[in-house]
Amino acid sequence: MMEERLWHKEYMQGVPREVSFEDLTMPEYLSRTARRFPRRDALIFMGKRICFSELDELATIFAKSLRKIGVSPGDRVALLLPNIPQIVIAYYGIWRAGAVAVPCNPLYTEEEIVHQVNLSGATAAVVLDLIVPRVMALKPKTPLKTVITAHINDYLPFPVKQLFPFVKKGMHRPDDRTDGTVRFLDLMKNSASGVTLERPKMDDLALIPYTGGTTGVSKGAIITHRNISSINQILGAWFFDLKDGLDSELAIFPFFHMAGFNLVMNLSIYKGWTAILVPRPEPKAVMEMTLKYKPSIFLAVPTIYVGVMALPEFKKADLSFIKGFFSGAAPLSAETIQALQDATGASIVEGYGMTESTSITHMTPWRGKLKPGSVGIPLPNTDIRIVDLDTGSVDMPAGEPGEIIFKGPQQCLGYYDMPEETAQSLRDGWFYTGDIGRMDEDGFLYIVDRKKDMIIAGGYNIYPRDIDEVLYQHPKVLEACTVGIPHDYRGETVKAYVVPRPGEVVTSAELDPFCRQKLAAYKVPKIYEIVESLPKSAVGKILRRELREMAMKQKP
Repeated sequence: MMEERLWHKEYMQGVPREVSFEDLTMPEYLSRTARRFPRRDALIFMGKRICFSELDELATIFAKSLRKIGVSPGDRVALLLPNIPQIVIAYYGIWRAGAVAVPCNPLYTEEEIVHQVNLSGATAAVVLDLIVPRVMALKPKTPLKTVITAHINDYLPFPVKQLFPFVKKGMHRPDDRTDGTVRFLDLMKNSASGVTLERPKMDDLALIPYTGGTTGVSKGAIITHRNISSINQILGAWFFDLKDGLDSELAIFPFFHMAGFNLVMNLSIYKGWTAILVPRPEPKAVMEMTLKYKPSIFLAVPTIYVGVMALPEFKKADLSFIKGFFSGAAPLSAETIQALQDATGASIVEGYGMTESTSITHMTPWRGKLKPGSVGIPLPNTDIRIVDLDTGSVDMPAGEPGEIIFKGPQQCLGYYDMPEETAQSLRDGWFYTGDIGRMDEDGFLYIVDRKKDMIIAGGYNIYPRDIDEVLYQHPKVLEACTVGIPHDYRGETVKAYVVPRPGEVVTSAELDPFCRQKLAAYKVPKIYEIVESLPKSAVGKILRRELREMAMKQKP
């Protein structure tokens, strides 16, 4: 039984501090949901609707087809797909075949794809047709034997023109040429009679997702069926008043990312909700799909919210159908929270987690207390400590920053084939996140920064997010990101990249006095660079590391 923690008093009535888990894997939950809500839409993709009974059947067909072409239990199958129906079918089919899914970002470089396929040992891959030529060129450098081609139009009654931002000019789908691949639909049409499937065990390896490489070489987390099932049962308890089979989620987060994987894809299947697939997460497309399909749950990163709220359609739209907004990756500003509440009256939920926590450890209490700037409190069955940065063993007082460590059923088992990195991160049952945070007297967590992003200038520890948040308050600033660059005297110095709001012109002469009013002198940026845009990940998270590398190249 979990001990009473200070954050438990913030739980809403009906939310347990500890969930009693069912020993059911997510493929089993799909079958149960298909029995409970057979005709309810599981997926909507560009007007195409796939109900739960159909999705359940498609996953089984794919599983048997994988076994028939030689994929055995325990084999790794890589996924290089955006949010199209095939990625959901493939995940659940891979698991029913007893195999392990290896989600990869289609935006990754050739070097990153080769690293992840080789490290995981993937022998098969399901790939979007538009990037098949690139994958086939890499195939000789990897253990890949089979490449399954998923076409954009496979589950649509009409052809769709280019949807995806990672498609470069000149790239094309293979069409009818011989390219050495297996077509997804052909695989599904082939008879797989006589193939028997065994139920995967709760502690079997289910997933090897990668950390993204934002702090160096990407690492594959060891995620079991128990990890995935547990976090979805916890999330189901957290959203205590949302009924099974009634709601819908906008799938802006890609399913190869852990936020989209669990908070949308798996949670929707667990709860019997509809996932509305957004293949291209751009503000205008997101707004159009929101107005068309009226999702009750809206999940996005702050940059998407900022972009959507800047559209004229947002200001005049009736969004009262939205019950709740979820944000992650960075704190929502107080102004954004207020604007969302004014527009919809919906609950605002922020969260914190990582690949290694099977998506999430903290969340704002649903229908409960909201503290702007905080990512919420630990979820049920989850324990958290804030420890000193030097030894990692001394608990910090309330309000003092330190490294965030956690333990819970969503905790990964370590890093695949990386024993040294595993030993560094997993100590005495606790996972050391590498993130710096502080916890207030109610147990609410505030993210300060990454340990590796911390700037040490003139002997002072400077957290870039502190500076970012001040810059976001300037009326002419749309986005901002601060980095540390080497300095002969101070060790490091602070540089800020700033994107002006549309139609605005902002200069360092305006930004510098604004920052000096709100920041200690040693934190004020010494260099400001005004740019048109900032580099972002597939989910819209600003990539501080890329900006730091860019700044290093610019340094004389």
